[in-house]
Amino acid sequence: MPDIPALDALTVLLTSPDLAHKAWVWEQYDTQVMGDTVRPPGCGAGIVRVHGTPKLLAFTSDVTPRYVAANPVEGGKQAVAEAYRNLTACGATPLAATDNLNFGNPEKPKIMGQFVGAIQGIGEACRALAMPIVSGNVSLYNETDGSGILPTPTIGAVGLISSADRLIGGAAREGDVALLLGTTHGHLGQSALLWHVMGRDAGDAPAVDLSAERAHGDFVRENLARIGGCTDLSDGGLAIAAFEMAEAGGTGVALDAGDLPTLFRRGPGPLPHRRRPR
Repeated sequence: MPDIPALDALTVLLTSPDLAHKAWVWEQYDTQVMGDTVRPPGCGAGIVRVHGTPKLLAFTSDVTPRYVAANPVEGGKQAVAEAYRNLTACGATPLAATDNLNFGNPEKPKIMGQFVGAIQGIGEACRALAMPIVSGNVSLYNETDGSGILPTPTIGAVGLISSADRLIGGAAREGDVALLLGTTHGHLGQSALLWHVMGRDAGDAPAVDLSAERAHGDFVRENLARIGGCTDLSDGGLAIAAFEMAEAGGTGVALDAGDLPTLFRRGPGPLPHRRRPR
């Protein structure tokens, strides 16, 4: 178990290029074409209006290459589940996905094993979450001096929000209550805490409970009228998710738990969401 104060660990993670804000990248592009952008990049799934209708479309892309390298099947599942959660967090019903399969040299048995395992996990998750792959591409032989990139089967996904009043898009504010949906088991294998703070590549990727993922998504969509804002637990775990929600709302946050596994474990199932007390 890493021996580091939780606040110090959070500070290190916030300076990591993997977890730092990506505004420098997406600000290079026009995100306001035709004035239909409802939510720009940088806050979970991007959202645009379907021009001339009350409908909204949500878009996201996700993968954690560390997980795929450690366990290609579970890493493939995790990429799909992460996309599913990002769409769910804004109230969208996931519709479909596309894949961008980026790997090293497939002539090497290890790389081909990663490729096959990731596809197996992606297929299993897409079937379980009713989010079929409708397109995709493959990029192979991504190596430098014989060393391949981490396996990166990126999943892009789209979801539908029937009207603006079904959008979960509020910011956190003082007096809100943060609820954690699901259970955690303190798994820190391949976590951002180990990778960025401790400099360690250790452990297995966490297993993905696809039935729980779907149940959590259905719960959020069925209760969206009671939810002011929502995010998923992704890289960095609860600590990063809570920080990002608080920072976006210009407020602070207090968490009941302070142990490292609870704060920094990235779980496949839990979904933190906020409900305004009545």
